[in-house]
Amino acid sequence: MKHIQSANNPQIKQWRKLLAKKERDKTGMFLAEGYHLAEEALKGEKAVELIISENAELPARWDYGELPVTMVTDEIIKSLSDTETPQGVIAVCKEEKTLPASVKGSTFLLIDAVQDPGNLGTMIRTSDAAGIDAVIVGKGSADIYNPKVLRSAQGSHFHLPIIRGSLDEWVDRLEEEEIPVYGTALENGSSYKETQPAERFALLVGNEGSGVSPDLLERTDKNLYIPIYGKSESLNVAVAAGILLYYLKK
Repeated sequence: MKHIQSANNPQIKQWRKLLAKKERDKTGMFLAEGYHLAEEALKGEKAVELIISENAELPARWDYGELPVTMVTDEIIKSLSDTETPQGVIAVCKEEKTLPASVKGSTFLLIDAVQDPGNLGTMIRTSDAAGIDAVIVGKGSADIYNPKVLRSAQGSHFHLPIIRGSLDEWVDRLEEEEIPVYGTALENGSSYKETQPAERFALLVGNEGSGVSPDLLERTDKNLYIPIYGKSESLNVAVAAGILLYYLKK
């Protein structure tokens, strides 16, 4: 086990850079903070190194084999943390870069320009819980490895493929595989209960304020909406996605 006490150590400086999207994109690495996320990263074989505070301990049940472990001061942990009260454990992880050559799976969530990290993380977590095969995140959305997204997803990043890609290209691929794509929109839409649950489908959800891009909505097989029975103007996008995914999944 290495022991680093200087905040000016080059390795610490490099890890600190991973708090920024630019460096995550450049290196293909990100930080998963806290015991739960670090453990899920280990189980998913995405962790490449563990960082631990001098006042923290690694659980005996963790199987990290030959993985490098670096002990650092509490001050260094705080400098690498995105939370007010760090737990003292961080996993350095590799991003999932693989873009499948063909569509693998039968159920998908496509996300168009959802900007709130909490909403994005919640939808990833909900997709995981609902047994969805993959989440495709289009341009304009929050970074999938943003610390707030990781916390909201509660480890689901390590359970299913989450792919950044062109939604136009993915709609093409889904059409080739004859997987129906359901958009979410009031205009030219029908109540979701008029659609039958199925073993194969893709659900397309959009931006918190403007919804799904009109260009994408024109390419869907059908657009769905959830009726509002009270006085609220709309549902939160993550709540709506959860309702629809669980309804559509056969």
